[in-house]
Amino acid sequence: MFRSEDICLVQIFLQSGSAYNCISELGELGLVEFRDLNPDVNLFQRKFVNEIRRCEELEKRFVFLEHQLSIAVPMSLDEILKTPCSAPAPQPRDLLHIEEQSERLAIQLSEVSTNRESLRRQLIHLKQYRSVLLQTHSLIQTQALPPPAHAPLDFSTLDYDCDNHLSFVAGVVHPWKVAAFERLLWRACRGYFIIDFQEMHKMEAPQTGEMAQWTVFLISFWGKTIGCKVKKICDCFHANTFLYPENAEDREELLEGLQNRIEDISKVLSQTESYLQQLLSQCVSVLPMWKVKVGKCKAVHSILNLCSPSVTEKCLIAEAWCPTKKLLLLQSALIEGTRRSGSVVDSFYNRLPLSSSSSPPPTLFITNSFTAAFQSIVDAYGVAQYKEINPAVYTIITFPFLFAVMFGDVGHGMLMAAAALWMIMIKEENKSTQNKNELWRLVYIGRYLILLMGLFSIYTGAIYNDCFSRGATVFPSGWHLQAMNWSAETLKTNQILSLDPNTTGVFLGPYPLGIDPIWHLANNRLSFLNSYKMKLSVIIGVLHMTFGICLSYFNYSYRRQWSDMLLVLLPELVFMLGLFGYLVFLIFYKWVFFGPHQSDQAPSLLLHFINMVLFTKNKETQPLYHGQWCVQLVLMVTVLTSVPVLLLGKPLYLLYYHRKHQQSMSGSEAVTDTSSINALLGDVEGGNSEQKEFDAVEVFMHQTLHTLEYCLGCVSNSASYLRLWALSLAHAQLSDVLWMMVMRISLSSRGMLGSVVLAVVFSFFALLTVSILLVMEGLSAFLHALRLHWVEFQSKFYSGTGYKFNPFSFSHITIQS
Repeated sequence: MFRSEDICLVQIFLQSGSAYNCISELGELGLVEFRDLNPDVNLFQRKFVNEIRRCEELEKRFVFLEHQLSIAVPMSLDEILKTPCSAPAPQPRDLLHIEEQSERLAIQLSEVSTNRESLRRQLIHLKQYRSVLLQTHSLIQTQALPPPAHAPLDFSTLDYDCDNHLSFVAGVVHPWKVAAFERLLWRACRGYFIIDFQEMHKMEAPQTGEMAQWTVFLISFWGKTIGCKVKKICDCFHANTFLYPENAEDREELLEGLQNRIEDISKVLSQTESYLQQLLSQCVSVLPMWKVKVGKCKAVHSILNLCSPSVTEKCLIAEAWCPTKKLLLLQSALIEGTRRSGSVVDSFYNRLPLSSSSSPPPTLFITNSFTAAFQSIVDAYGVAQYKEINPAVYTIITFPFLFAVMFGDVGHGMLMAAAALWMIMIKEENKSTQNKNELWRLVYIGRYLILLMGLFSIYTGAIYNDCFSRGATVFPSGWHLQAMNWSAETLKTNQILSLDPNTTGVFLGPYPLGIDPIWHLANNRLSFLNSYKMKLSVIIGVLHMTFGICLSYFNYSYRRQWSDMLLVLLPELVFMLGLFGYLVFLIFYKWVFFGPHQSDQAPSLLLHFINMVLFTKNKETQPLYHGQWCVQLVLMVTVLTSVPVLLLGKPLYLLYYHRKHQQSMSGSEAVTDTSSINALLGDVEGGNSEQKEFDAVEVFMHQTLHTLEYCLGCVSNSASYLRLWALSLAHAQLSDVLWMMVMRISLSSRGMLGSVVLAVVFSFFALLTVSILLVMEGLSAFLHALRLHWVEFQSKFYSGTGYKFNPFSFSHITIQS
């Protein structure tokens, strides 16, 4: 993982008869990444576009078949169609067979589904008709009466016909429409009708097939004009109306006929559904394999479209990137493809020099389940250039460590490590859950990262002496109270007392591991921890950034850019170490030479650093060591000298070389390739023969921006590492507040009631610990550690402007619903 795998450019000669099988074999193995040799040709004008269209038409047909399956078996369809299926890419004759079978199956399914739907609607309609006749039998007795004598009908004045013949309209309507339905009938017909409603049992709706509640209605009226209005209102409310005979004999005969038709249609519908199930079973058995085969066929023809025909058009020429280790597999795949096609002439490859490519090779890092999460963190910032140093190697250690500095707590680290170990142990047991839940799958991939973050948090928690915000006395404290000889009266009258380390026997030495537990009782605990964690953040930040600057040496040495080591790397190191490296030295010097006995004489490092930068000598500030002023003066002069070297050294060197190269090449034809700094240095020190036009203004502007960004970035990035101190303090204080406000109250309870209160409060405490301190605080520390790696660390040596090696492979062709 230190550098990407060796990638070579190969030119593959595919015989026309075996090209399809050879590409198919390469797709099964996933060896090479093909390049487009016809970038200027429209995709619709390429040779194999018709074959791709055939595959797309088949995929549309498969969508129809899946839709039919989803209607019939919605619960098991997802598991059936998403099961990976292994099938080779079909030959042209096999594809034709799939076309014929799928077309026939689609037509049959369409016809049978249409017939079944028609039969189902007829059956529901007849059942509703029968229910209406049965339930309105009692209603007809009350409505079959002549018009009341006390309400004579003046049809002439109402513009109605004078037909006194009694007519009926029966049907069903949704219950929530009944009130509006009756009101509109009354207003439109002016009360010259009789209507009765009766609830009907639940029955399927003809349009949707879902169970719905219906209300039966029976309307009796006189006259054709009112009858027309009644029917129009029924249509407006989407009520299902039925022909209603006037006499009982006709209704009985109609009921008998309906019963016979219902039985006949039920039998036909049963046979139709049985045949439909046979078609669906056949579809389920062949559709997954068809989708895989057609997907592979489409992928192969898409790759063939990237190839260029030879002059004689007897073979296709392809260019591809291939890992050097897999060249033998590439040759064996071409031989196997030729054998399968029965071709006499073998397909072969020819290795091309990388200089013949207009684009750099892709980047390939071989990862496993442990390193994949760390590589993903780096790739999210940017993919490494070919043969560029891979930060993921160092991120495996630095990322969990920086996270733990902000999250340090033994208890919380143990919970996080336990959760990660559980995810590691289950492995493949919950594959189905991992595939369905995207968030779970994301967390599961990073299980080893979470494990390391938990383990490092345990370590930093031990250094901070924090376990759920409580200190643990593992070793005897270095501070002793007996040596102060305080009387009982002194202890009673003074709320706060100070321990004097200069008193004999009070301070016997530092705590063996981490923070002394006595600081958890001290009133100035926050002041002490703030000073300690702030200095620790500065030390970690300077070391981290300096390490990143040093890693750029490997990039320069690989590209043979020796001038960059002297004109870029060396000034950057001088600037960083001259300022902030010296600040780290002062911190360690103060820790070593100013112990507890000299703590009252320790000078302020901030004042010393400010005096150094401003070239001032303050007599009130005592020097840390003899000759400090001279040392700081020399360092500042060196730092200031490194800035113009960084700014002008590289552009002047490139300009000097360019002019010298032009003079040496003035008598011969040459092409200059010096458009960029890195390309020019590669030509100067690597012997590259290609040259581009040299733009001095662009080179100076680029280096000026780089110098400004680096010098200002060193200051801002060093301050950015103070987030380690801030988040560590916030996590510790939040944990302490949660303990004091929740657990401490419950622990003060006594008796049986106290046990119940403790159990309830502990559950609440555990919930808050997991949700706030582990999840929310953990996510916050994770994001800040991510920023420190992307901006502060990787910007010192990592460009991230490459692209991933994306081989042509059938592994991505999965069954999707």
